Amino acid sequence: MNPAQLTACLLLQLALAAHGGVAAAAQDEQPKLDRSGKTKTGKASYYGPKFYGKKMANGKPMKPQANNAASKTLPLGTTAKVTNVETGKSDVVVITDRGPYVDGRIIDVSPQTAKDLDFKQDGVAKVKVKPLQVPKPENSSNTISPATAK
Repeated sequence: MNPAQLTACLLLQLALAAHGGVAAAAQDEQPKLDRSGKTKTGKASYYGPKFYGKKMANGKPMKPQANNAASKTLPLGTTAKVTNVETGKSDVVVITDRGPYVDGRIIDVSPQTAKDLDFKQDGVAKVKVKPLQVPKPENSSNTISPATAK
């Protein structure tokens, strides 16, 4: 490592230490959880084979035939109805992971759900995501039903 690289590395380490480290920096970039129950419209994609069996944010392995999904903003454990805007087909999923990490996408679903929603061949579809049950914050109990939430 040359002196300029060493200096840059040390400055980065000092900056991270001053702001709580890498985890804190990553946490600052994550969107705030959305417990509003409002329907969102955007693009959906699905998990590729490299994710099969990998541990999701909830600690369980990704199962391609399950109804699991990833959202950056919906709390883990949220049950949501995902509807393909073009075909009208819908399926119910449970948010078990974080993502998608591609700009413009609001949800990643399992390959089975993508097939059920009729977009597996295309890989991406415009969808509506309507939360049906949203878990309350960790220091609360039960769930919030968006139909009764204000």
